[in-house]
Amino acid sequence: MDKKTSAILSYALGWVTGVIFLFVGKNDPDVKFHASQSIVFFGAVSVLNIVLSILGSLLGALGIIFSLAGLALAVLAVVVWILAMVQANKTGGVRADLPIVGKFTAPYADQLANAVK
Repeated sequence: MDKKTSAILSYALGWVTGVIFLFVGKNDPDVKFHASQSIVFFGAVSVLNIVLSILGSLLGALGIIFSLAGLALAVLAVVVWILAMVQANKTGGVRADLPIVGKFTAPYADQLANAVK
């Protein structure tokens, strides 16, 4: 599989395909970076959604605030997901930070990508 396709697919199902392509693309540092970035961002979104859901269910009437925060987080995740795949396509799979949240996720993605040999 070529670099561009691997980079795009590493975002396709969020952190799940990120994990897959972290190991499938282990010989290409750019693919490993995209996969790691997918794991870091979408993994964090998954954890935050779980926390917001639990807090929302425990707080009764105040839970609506956490539900709305979860909805806003989901919208942000979808926007970043689409932009990430478009950017991976435009760059041909070359290493590029995620739009909007790249400066926060890139250092962690680098650490994760370098950890897999």
